Amino acid sequence: MKFMTRKRRTAPAVIIVALIDVLIVLVIFLMVTTTFKQVPSLQLALPASRQALRPGVSENPPQVVTISSNGTLFLATSPFTLDQLQAQLTSLAAKNPKLKLAVRADRDAPWGRIVEVMDAAKAAKITDISAFTKETSRP
Repeated sequence: MKFMTRKRRTAPAVIIVALIDVLIVLVIFLMVTTTFKQVPSLQLALPASRQALRPGVSENPPQVVTISSNGTLFLATSPFTLDQLQAQLTSLAAKNPKLKLAVRADRDAPWGRIVEVMDAAKAAKITDISAFTKETSRP
């Protein structure tokens, strides 16, 4: 009887370099296809308006003053007192005479606080003042 001797097989090898290349391609694909959503740091319930403008790109974007429901003032993302806000608006208006101001107030914000911000803007010689609203749902 003749016995056959088995040849020893070499253990299968995993090529790590090829796996790394595939992983890098997947990571790049995920980074390119992922959409990034801007989340505002302060959640506001904007009042509704039938004439609300849709947000768009403007050549001269407005400075946004945010008023929270408890009356706290924010310019960009920094909290300000009314005097600090007026000083900041005055310096911004001196740099840009065509400065636009947008008031983004919560629906429950004190009306007096909104008027104070508008007065501070007028004292800083800002004439173009608007307010943020959201579009009402149509029946």
